[in-house]
Order: sequence, then C-alpha cells, then structure tokens
Amino acid sequence: MFRNKDNSANVSGSGASSPPATIGVTGTQVGDVTVAEPAQFRMVIVSFLAAGVGLAAGLIAFVLYRLIGLITNIVFYHRFVADFTSARHNQLGLWVIVMPVIGGIIVGIMAKYGTPKIKGHGIPEAMEAVLVNRSRIAPRVAILKPISAAIAIGTGGPFGAEGPIIQTGGAIGSLVGQVFHTTGSERKVLLACGAAAGMSATFNTPIAGVILAIELLLFEFKARSFIPLVIASVLATAVHMRLLGAGPMFRVTPMDFGVPHALPFYLLLGLICGVAAVGFSKLLYWTEDQFEKLPIDELWWPAIGALGLGIIGYFVPRVLGVGYDTIGDILNGNLALKLLVIVMVAKAIALVVSLGSGTSGGLLAPMFMSSAALGGLFAMGVDKIFPSAHLSPGAFALVAMGAVFGAASRATFTFIIFAFEITRDYNSVLPLMLVCVIADGIAMLLMPRASIMTEKLARRGLRIDQNYETDVLQQMVVSETMDREPPTIAGDVRIQELADRLAKHDPTVSRHQGIIMVDAAGKLAGVITRGDLFRALAQDPTGEMSILDAGTRRVIVTYPDEGLHEASAKMLRNNIGRLPVVERLNSGKVVGYLGRPGIMAARMRRLEEEHVRDPGWIRRRQKEVSS
Repeated sequence: MFRNKDNSANVSGSGASSPPATIGVTGTQVGDVTVAEPAQFRMVIVSFLAAGVGLAAGLIAFVLYRLIGLITNIVFYHRFVADFTSARHNQLGLWVIVMPVIGGIIVGIMAKYGTPKIKGHGIPEAMEAVLVNRSRIAPRVAILKPISAAIAIGTGGPFGAEGPIIQTGGAIGSLVGQVFHTTGSERKVLLACGAAAGMSATFNTPIAGVILAIELLLFEFKARSFIPLVIASVLATAVHMRLLGAGPMFRVTPMDFGVPHALPFYLLLGLICGVAAVGFSKLLYWTEDQFEKLPIDELWWPAIGALGLGIIGYFVPRVLGVGYDTIGDILNGNLALKLLVIVMVAKAIALVVSLGSGTSGGLLAPMFMSSAALGGLFAMGVDKIFPSAHLSPGAFALVAMGAVFGAASRATFTFIIFAFEITRDYNSVLPLMLVCVIADGIAMLLMPRASIMTEKLARRGLRIDQNYETDVLQQMVVSETMDREPPTIAGDVRIQELADRLAKHDPTVSRHQGIIMVDAAGKLAGVITRGDLFRALAQDPTGEMSILDAGTRRVIVTYPDEGLHEASAKMLRNNIGRLPVVERLNSGKVVGYLGRPGIMAARMRRLEEEHVRDPGWIRRRQKEVSS
C-alpha cells in the first residue's frame, strides 16, 4: 500500500508487510522521492551497444555468406574457394542425392548433442527468447546456428541464409545485453537490433530490417527501440556495402507494373497469394507432425528429409542451395512457363520436407523462389487467356514474392518495403501494397490464431498477439478517472472511532480500502488502511491511539495531470493499490483518489470504443421520424 514508519510497504488489501518491488528502476533518493535514471541516458547507452551489435552482425553475415560458398564449392565442385555459387551446375550425378544426407546427419548430431535451438529457420526461436527467457540466448546458439546452417545449405539444403543470420544476430545482441548491466527490455531491444542487422546485412535492405524487428520481435514503436534499431541496421548495411557491394540484392530489368489497368488482376493475385501462404504454413507443420511420429531417434530426421531433397534435386537441380540466381531469373522473366511450374512445386516440396525434418536453414529465400514462380506463372497464364492484358511476369513475380511471405508471417509491412528495397523500383509500391494486404486479409480469415512464425510457439503454449496499439493508459491522465470525492479523515481521530464508523458503513470512509488522513489545513498527512486499523486495535485494545500513529505518513502520491501509465507504474513498483491525488502547486492539497477501479475505467473506455456502436445519422433520423 504505502510506506509505514519503519519504511516497510503495506501490501494493498492484504495487510501484510513486505519490501516494495523495484521493477527496472535505478536512481537516487531525494527526500521521500526516488528519482529514476533518465530514460534518455539509457537510450544513449543502448544505442552505443546497438552500434557494436550492428557491426558484429554485418561481419557475421559476411562470414556466413562466405562459409556457405566455401562448403558449396567443396561439396559440389571439389574446389577450395569461398565465392558464393549455385549448386545447380554440379556434375555429381547420383552423388547429388548423397551430399544433402551427409549434411543432414551432421546437423542432426549438432542438434542432439549441441543444442536443439539450431533447428528450424531461426525467427520463432528468437521470438521465444523474447517471450519466455527475458531475451537471453545461450552463447552456443550464436556459434552453432550459423555453422549448422552453412553445412545444411552448403550440402544442398534449399534454404536461405537470412533466418540463421537473424537468429545469430539476435543471439549476439542478447549476449551483449547479458555482458553489460541491462534490463529485460533493453536486452530485448539489443536482440532485435541484432536480428534487424542480420537481415539488413543479408539482403542490403536496412528499412525492411528495422520493420521486421518491430513486427516480429518487439511489437512496439518507441524511440527507445527505434533509434538503436536504425543505428544497428544502418551499420550492418554499411558493412554489407563495403564487403559485398552497394547494389540491390537482385539486379532486374525495368518492369511494367501495369497500373492502373492491371489492378483487377492484382486483386485476384492477392487472393491466390493469401491461400498459398496458408496452404504452405499448414503443409509445413503437417510435415513436422509426420516426422514426430517416426519410430526412430530424431537425430536421423534431418538425414531423412535431406534424402527426399536429394532425390528432388537430382531431377530439378535448381532447388539445391539458396537459389538467389533462380530468383533473379524469375524476376527478369527468363524462365519458361513449364519451368516455372516445376520450380514452384519442386522448391516448395523440397523446402517442406527438409525444414519439416528439423534441420537448420532460413525460410525467406526458398519461399521467395516458390512465390515468385507463382506470380510469374499467374501473369503468363492470364496473358494466354487475355492476350490484351500484357502483364509482366517479372512484375507479378516480385509482388507475389512479397505477398506470400508477408501473409504467412503476418509481417506484411516488412515485406512491402522489402520487395521494394531489393529492386529499388518505386513503381512497384502500389501493386505491392494492394496484393500484400489482400493476401494478409485472406490469411487472417483462414488462419486467425497463428502464423508460420508463431504456430510452433503456439503448440508450446505460447500465445503471441502480433497486433499492437498505443496503451490507453499512456493517452489518459489521472484526472479523467480518479475519484473526485476522496475518503478523508482528520489525523487526530482515534482508531476506535474510525472502527465504529466503518462498522456503520459510513460512506465517507468505507468506500475504499485506504482512507486519506488530513491535517487541520486539509492537506495530506498520511494514509490508513483497514489492515493498519486491525493491527493497531490488536496493539491498543482501548482504541485510544490516533489514526495518524496507526497509519502511514510517508505516502506515494500522484497528480491530476500525471499520465495513468506513470501512476500505475508507481503502484506496481511499490506494490500498492491506491494513490492519493494532490495538487502540484498547492503541495499536499488532496483533490482525488486513484485506485485500481480508476485504472480499469480507462480499459473499459477502450473496450467501449472498440465494441459499442453509436447510432448513425440515418438511424437517428429514423427515430425522429417514427417518434
């Protein structure tokens, strides 16, 4: 409740005494007031740490990029060079079926005897660290995840490097936050900085990296997180530009997006992409369920999935490896209709079988390939049916590439920006916005409770709401919900008199658990709770003790113009359930009382805004006419 004379804290409504909780507060004591360390100062410190995390993530992305190239060259071309190359030009014959299996066995051993956190595509694991482990990631994840991903991809796995880099960057940010003296929220920001930097350094997309971290890891838009995120993303992108070049990820020829005459076809594409996103998500987790039913040790699951991949890769070499070159061919319209169908189906099946087996690898690049093929195929099909449509397969491939993954992950805004950044073509923005939001709407209708990122966590009992809004407590001040007729009583009243008034249910003192004590001038003198009163009566059965001696004199207060968020934070930090409201200028003059009902009143107002419909002009007019 409030501090007693012995500096203990009364727990609201219980009458027990315990030390007050100090949740994320640092600072000094000035009189009776604890002055917190300025948030701006902490933001500066976190920003400096974020800069280091961004640079480190950029270097790690480059090292992983080269490591994948090195393993690919060794396995498929028997040469010791680190240039990033495609595995589809190999001449291994039937040996191409064996190579992914070897990689799968190695990854299975690493997952079983190293850490199971390396399994999967990385982003759900980073989300789990934020949700259940206060943004703490073990050092072994930062080491084993990129190595396992490099082995899986380098031996032919149909994955992207971005998921592992995002998880590894997040692990680096988490480790930095654990090394230094930080709060859980600050570690979350640093973890997100590492993840954003990882994506930015992989694809040279700094804006999309920042938005991805906000949509999938932070679920907030605050200066304390946005500024460090931008710093980390910019520095990681600068490392990418210095080491890998400044151009866009995919070099594409100019596209004709056909706006506005192609908009009806984009609407239809949005519907198809939404269904495809849901279908792919459900197929992936269905495949995982089938592997869970296998009567063999999970160490061998990645090898089994890799065997299926090897068989597919033998007939369709384009599914092997990351496939950035194939994505570029699709965006430039270099693939024929039949090859697009083969790539779309084969890459999707290879990815589902491999990733569903529990190996390590990213999800973005392979889904981009399949969805780009879907978009190009759609444009070609429409052109055959309606020759006058003149749709660009490359333009529709780009739009579908952003829409399918955006809808599957519920990070639509991220992938609108992402698809724009990888081509730098401003004309793509309008169709991207339209198709992505339609696909997202379809995905929300068909799979309302989870996404491809959160389904795994939902199965573990973790609920993630990817919608966020400004807290109503930050939009309202105390004066809007406080009790303007606070229960007050003179401090010289005896405890027996107060007990009698409570027994008679005197409305001036019985409406709340805490009663405000005032002096002769009507200013705040302290607070007494019913628990204080019962303890005082036990000590003094005569009831002659004054309530001022029985209650609490050092009182935590709030002000009419203070935000409800700050007032509720005072309650939480001090483990109390009510605050006297006093004027700032006329110090000590009591003008109100804020309890838990006042906080809940703000929540109720938001619920009413969400669900209570006001009668419109038409209905009001109808009532006027009928009356």
